[in-house]
Amino acid sequence: MKYITHGSGGAPEVMQLVDGPKPAPQPGQVLIEVHYAGVNRPDVAQRRGSYPPPPDASPILGLEVAGRIVAIASDVTTWKVGDEVCALTHGGGYAEYCVAHAAHCLPTPKGLSLLQAAALPENFFTVWTNVFDRARLKAGETFLVHGGSSGIGLTAIQLAKAFGARVFTTVGNAEKAAACMAHGADVVINYKEKEFDKEIQTIVGKQGLDVILDMVGGTYIAKNIRLLALDGRLVQIAFLEGSKSPDFDMTPVMIKRLTITGSTLRPRSVADKAAMAAALREQVWPLLELGKVKPAIHATFPIAEAAKAHALMETSQHIGKIMLAIRP
Repeated sequence: MKYITHGSGGAPEVMQLVDGPKPAPQPGQVLIEVHYAGVNRPDVAQRRGSYPPPPDASPILGLEVAGRIVAIASDVTTWKVGDEVCALTHGGGYAEYCVAHAAHCLPTPKGLSLLQAAALPENFFTVWTNVFDRARLKAGETFLVHGGSSGIGLTAIQLAKAFGARVFTTVGNAEKAAACMAHGADVVINYKEKEFDKEIQTIVGKQGLDVILDMVGGTYIAKNIRLLALDGRLVQIAFLEGSKSPDFDMTPVMIKRLTITGSTLRPRSVADKAAMAAALREQVWPLLELGKVKPAIHATFPIAEAAKAHALMETSQHIGKIMLAIRP
């Protein structure tokens, strides 16, 4: 098969399309003929050499795919050859064939293309486990997601609105603000024009926010803490600005009974990810099929142009997902 190698790591240009052996499904796995794969920030970090894959993961980049099952392990009974699926993968997505755990596959939602389906797993698994499992967001609560125009952000906005929350988000320009509003955000703040914490404080007053999903870190950490309501929950999923806060104070955590949590998706167990997939199939797939929630795709590149896809992601100019076409 053909796949993208990134050698020993470096700039986007280190990625090359090469030939290599096709993987075979191990117990509990299926082999997917990949049509599309999603590009995600962990892929960029792995390519740079700052995010090594777990020992049991494929060294090939790519955490989500959609395509057609072409082989199954003898113990798999939930899928059959020919089924169209999207899947959260343990690496290996930037390739013509990729193995995935059967329990981490989901059917292509009715009405969605394989391209759209491939844009779902990484973002939807991430948002579901962090916002709804860990942070327990529920109807009537207030929710802030930073980086609202990212794939994670637009997914979080839509799901939070679908489940009855009031949604706040931060962005860096007017175009991104418009996209967030179009996807259901109630309040969008351009952090380059206004201090988001002061703006939100003006709107919510002493009541504060119930849940915050943050991927920035750094100076945002203390601001998030100050914005949270009594029994508020902060979920940290990345640190684009760094993992240390210059003015962090634990006092509000104690006084307001706050919960500070976080997670990374890739190291989670097979069973954990299977539970997420089952919850998504029950709670979210009907919303996708009804058109109440949808993936936002910014651009699609041929697999041979994976370097251009990574270069675009590093500019942070995209709105929604960046995709690779393997078999368009």
